[in-house]
Formats: sequence, structure tokens, C-alpha cells
Amino acid sequence: RSVEAGDLVIAADGGWRVCQMLGITPDLLLGDFDSLGEVPEFGHILRLPVEKDDTDMVRAVKEGLARGETEFHLLGGMGGQRSDHTVANMQTLAYLASHGAKGWLYGDGERYTALCGPDVLELEARKAGLGADASGVTIRGAQYELENAALTAFFPLGVSNHFVGRAVRVSVDSGCLLIGIHDKE
Repeated sequence: RSVEAGDLVIAADGGWRVCQMLGITPDLLLGDFDSLGEVPEFGHILRLPVEKDDTDMVRAVKEGLARGETEFHLLGGMGGQRSDHTVANMQTLAYLASHGAKGWLYGDGERYTALCGPDVLELEARKAGLGADASGVTIRGAQYELENAALTAFFPLGVSNHFVGRAVRVSVDSGCLLIGIHDKE
């Protein structure tokens, strides 16, 4: 996903490097700057304490929500040296969904979103994997369809489901799903 005119761009700590690499000037840079090792010279900085409950990414999301944003594209939040932050960023997707917003977390050839019920998501992609605790899950249009199923975090039902040339519709009555879309085969 590329940044479009009018998008609010918030860089969280090491996200500053991602912005620089992509030639993007963020509207706000925030963080405790432990990843960067220094506070960059930049006019719009929100400095956070090192010891806090929120990760820098969660704080950036909360800042976006406070500014009225409803769609989030989280870049640079997967595949780093710390898998705990990747998991936390996936949890952040559920946080966004539970607050009426849509979030996408991008990795190398894959992206994730969360769906909290009651809600429906139409997917146009090649493959999707599902997982989390949710009930009333229905999947239509995929290779393996489900009807009013319960998915839990204790059994990976829904992993490696495939698109078969048509849009896939996923609905959930209650709970949350983490939905992964893999653009690579």
C-alpha cells in the first residue's frame, strides 16, 4: 500500500527509518527512541517514556484513533528481531477492530487484519488463513467453506484455506478473527 495525499502518517520509533527509506515525511514521529538510539531532528515529535504499558505502535494507533482515523496500514511491524512485537502488532489489529477501525499489518508478501463480530469482510486475494476465538464464523467462496463454526486459539482450523478464483466472504457473529492474506505461493 502506498501513501496517498491526505493520509495521516505517524512513524513509531524505528518506523522513522522505514519512512526515510520510502521517501515519506511523517506528520508525527513518536516513540521512546530505543530502536533508533537517538531522537532524530524533526519538527513534530511526541517523546514517550521507555517504561510504559503501550508499545510505540499501539501508542501510534491510539494517536490515530484520537485524530478520527478509521483505516490503518501498519508497515514495518513484522519480521523484525523480536517476535513478541510481531505478536503485539497482530493484537493491535484486534484492538483496532474492537474500536470500529480497520487495520492492516504488512510483511514480506503477506498482510493481516482482524475481524471482530458482528462483522463481515470481503476478500480479494489468493490465500487466507484464519485463527483466534470466534463463533458463528462463515466462510463462502474459498476452497474450504465453513458454516456457523467456532474457531478457537487452541486448534488452527482455517489455516491454508485458498482463494479459488472468486471473492471470499468471511463473517463472524462474536469474538475476533485474525485473517492472514498471503500474496506469495
